[in-house]
Amino acid sequence: MEAQKYVWEGAIPLQIHLHESQVTTLPPPPPALILAPRIGYLPLLAPLIKPYFSSTLPPGVDTIWFDYNGLPLKWYIPTGVLFDLLCAEPERPWNLTVHFRGYPGNVLLPCEGEDSIKWSFINSLKEAAYIMNGNCKNVMNMSQSDQLELWHSVMNGNLEAYQRVSSKLKLATVEDEYTSLCSSKSQQGFGEADLAGQVKTGRVPVKLYVWSVSEDFDDLEDLAQVDSWEKISYINRPVEIHKEGKCFTLHDAMKILLPEFFSDEPLMNVKLAREDFGDALRILSEDASSDKVVEDQGQIAYEHREASCVSSSAEIKLIRIQGIEPKLEIPFSWVVNNLINPDYFLHICICVKVPQ
Repeated sequence: MEAQKYVWEGAIPLQIHLHESQVTTLPPPPPALILAPRIGYLPLLAPLIKPYFSSTLPPGVDTIWFDYNGLPLKWYIPTGVLFDLLCAEPERPWNLTVHFRGYPGNVLLPCEGEDSIKWSFINSLKEAAYIMNGNCKNVMNMSQSDQLELWHSVMNGNLEAYQRVSSKLKLATVEDEYTSLCSSKSQQGFGEADLAGQVKTGRVPVKLYVWSVSEDFDDLEDLAQVDSWEKISYINRPVEIHKEGKCFTLHDAMKILLPEFFSDEPLMNVKLAREDFGDALRILSEDASSDKVVEDQGQIAYEHREASCVSSSAEIKLIRIQGIEPKLEIPFSWVVNNLINPDYFLHICICVKVPQ
């Protein structure tokens, strides 16, 4: 699991500027330079950032939030995912603006600091557990001490502590096709029990972030910046892994995740009418909104409705996971086992070209 170790140790260099409207001293303070963990969340940087800018802040109640080129950043999306999504051409350091006043409640959900982020993380973990195991009892029945240790392991980037606590949840794993199926050394199927009695799942929780662009580009530097969250489609859709005597690849998973954008043609050589693309994204968004997790008397009910299939073929320009642009032929099991976030979701950022 060397790749997983690199994911947990991954960090993004940030250059954080205080918004000019909140500068009360001259000269204005220089930007703060911080390494932000990829698996972390931006508001968790507040203990480092606030003391740095405290001497220049105007009086008032602090509510920290960030923007990138004027776009308020959603606090519940992991920092690494935000970077992959909004910086097609990686910007290092990543220049962000921090605010302590004027929270944009019309764009961002309320955030009450660390407690809100922890609550969001645990709820995401419950949803992932239900997708994989068919229930989330083990997550819901975690002791307070285990829950606290799990959360602190994520905040501190402590993979060893995280694995120690998360193993108690008995969340299903995905059989590693890279060493078993592709090498024809294993005959065990997904959904069967391994030697330790742990169920190997065929359902993988995935969060997709689909960004559509209308102008073609040859270089990522020419790609226009995302200036509105309305240009991003969010899709929660599990991948059902099928074992049919061949390696189940990332390309196979993408055809399940985005059936509206695929035909039998190669992935990177496809076209889609503009109006059909809009219909496809609308259907995907409606489908995502129908994936509900409802807590009722200690249970979580998960409802998934398959989207109508739109006969279309989109040109996908970029797929990025944990800062990596993987080849589509890579075994999907390797991607899942090494690149998932601590909430057990695989976060995939996709840029799709819309023909004019």
